Amino acid sequence: MSTNKTAVVLFNLGGPDSEAAVEPFLFNLFNDPDIINFPLSFLFRRRLARTISSKRAPRIVEQYNEIGGKSPIYELTKLQAELLEAELNKEIDAKVFIAMRYWRPFTHQAVEEILKGDFRKVILLPLYPQYSSSTTGSSYNEWKRAISRYPDLRNKTVLIRNYFDNEDYVDSIINRIDVGFRKFDEEKQKDVFVLFSAHGTPMKLVRQGDPYSSEIRKTVDAVAKRRGLTNYKLCWQSKVGPQKWLTPATPDVIKETINEGYKNLLVVPIAFVSDHLETLFELGIEYRKEAMEAGAEKYIVTEGLNDSPLFIKALKNLVMKNLN
Repeated sequence: MSTNKTAVVLFNLGGPDSEAAVEPFLFNLFNDPDIINFPLSFLFRRRLARTISSKRAPRIVEQYNEIGGKSPIYELTKLQAELLEAELNKEIDAKVFIAMRYWRPFTHQAVEEILKGDFRKVILLPLYPQYSSSTTGSSYNEWKRAISRYPDLRNKTVLIRNYFDNEDYVDSIINRIDVGFRKFDEEKQKDVFVLFSAHGTPMKLVRQGDPYSSEIRKTVDAVAKRRGLTNYKLCWQSKVGPQKWLTPATPDVIKETINEGYKNLLVVPIAFVSDHLETLFELGIEYRKEAMEAGAEKYIVTEGLNDSPLFIKALKNLVMKNLN
């Protein structure tokens, strides 16, 4: 009989672990029906994904080379899994698994490992605090495909849909903001302007009722209220393709804020719980260069939640709550 009675599955997007993995990672991303979804798209989605991934790969490889040659997301997610498992095992028998959506370890691999155990309950815990059909929805759809032949597993599975206003999660963001503020000279801290940057989505998703952008705003409001922030804005990054996306765009807001006279910027990647390309390269290198060229005196990006004890506490409490 297994001593690990509860399985916790961390959903995340994943990221390429080598230069050679970039193009297949992008193919998996753009071949996702929850990403490329328009009338009759199923007829040529694979061909379109192949074209997009092959064209984008060389530029994305260059970006990964700027941050060490690969995505750190697996190592950071693995660390989060280990820390969460250690905390859970202070109170229950638990084992934490990782199910990445677009690169190893894939969801079907997590399912195969879970089937080897004797688990009473399976808790699906997305590392996306705000729900979107393109993140949590996509990962959950992939989970359902992976367990379609195992009805017993389906019957014991619980999905944690979101936790955008969870107090421990909000406090973990505030802690990162506090650390960020301390990187500015004390006399400059009162003039620091905080930019919350979230991964954008096409406006089409918003019109379809996707709650992600609304939940992001609620997270920002909760953080700002609890931290007592007055100088802050929310903006959106990582636009891909010709569709209209959420605005205002982060690069535009950076320049606008500097033009308003704020020269010290603290950028908070609000939609991400671990550092990866969008935080380390896009915010940390690309937008930093634009900010400094626009006249910023200091530009700091807060660290991802990564191994934050408060964030791990939030995850643990979410699991425990959903066990009852």
